Amino acid sequence: MDYANLRKTLHTPGWTETQERTLLEPYTYISANPGKEFRGKLIDAFNLWLKVPEDSLKVVTRIVRMLHNASLLMDDVEDNSELRRGLPVAHTIYGVPQTINTANYVYFLAMQELLSLRPSESSSGWTPDKGKEKQKEKEKEVDVVGLVTDELLHLHRGQGLDLFWRDTLTCPTEKEYVDMVLGKAGGLLRLAVKLMMAKSESDVDYVPLVNLISVWFQIRDDYMNLQSTEYEANKGYCEDLTEGKFSFPVVHGVRADDSNRQILNVLQKKTTSVSLKKHVVDYLREETKSFAYTKKVIVDLQDQIMVEIRELGGNAPLEKALNSLALREGDDL
Repeated sequence: MDYANLRKTLHTPGWTETQERTLLEPYTYISANPGKEFRGKLIDAFNLWLKVPEDSLKVVTRIVRMLHNASLLMDDVEDNSELRRGLPVAHTIYGVPQTINTANYVYFLAMQELLSLRPSESSSGWTPDKGKEKQKEKEKEVDVVGLVTDELLHLHRGQGLDLFWRDTLTCPTEKEYVDMVLGKAGGLLRLAVKLMMAKSESDVDYVPLVNLISVWFQIRDDYMNLQSTEYEANKGYCEDLTEGKFSFPVVHGVRADDSNRQILNVLQKKTTSVSLKKHVVDYLREETKSFAYTKKVIVDLQDQIMVEIRELGGNAPLEKALNSLALREGDDL
């Protein structure tokens, strides 16, 4: 290294494929163990309506997958989780600092991918029609950049509220909970559909349907975390209680009887005790009837979603994807 003439040799920092692989190891680890790809199925289903060009659809799917897995890396750190999809979480293997850095890096890689959705400046000849098309594309390009920024802000605001409630033992109202979910859980799915709408010729607004699906999905996830043996195998027994999370059944249980602090006291302990968590589950089931209430909300939302789909003209793949996760009043888990 010639430090005497360093100025002449300085240029953009070098970067090798080996270095890239090393930096991405936590992300590669979580990506190698995919979930049920529910968001991917929804993207494909919405494309029945939106008919996005194949190349653009692949980019949208890739962006959403990157942002989703990066956010899971961060969630597991912030929640001090032990399992993700049945395996040890990434930060227990690669450490917290590297995992956080990788997650942030992937956010920017996703933004780099977004640039490929911008219209090309080159074209073979100009005509008035092509000029109008390019103007249309330009308008959508501005929307694409703005909407991604907006949805990432919503995502972090929702996550911030969730963490604040947990760490200060502040129980939100159901309305506050739903608003949080629209940001945290709804952000990525809304981002996906908005990107698709930006690349589609359709003028139909599918965002209200996406919002309904997002709230339903998160409330269902909260319910399953405390009731499902499948969730127990993948994430541990009632992990939300160990995390101290104000999930939907917990919010209902706390609000149902303000004078009884049993749930709050257990949440504060962030316990790993199975017997203590089982006590809370029994209390939510028998005393406050929170699971029955939660299931009723889930079923009501499912019905609203199906009505909305039919009003939009019907969508068999979307209905199939949603029905695969649907709960019914008489179902036993």
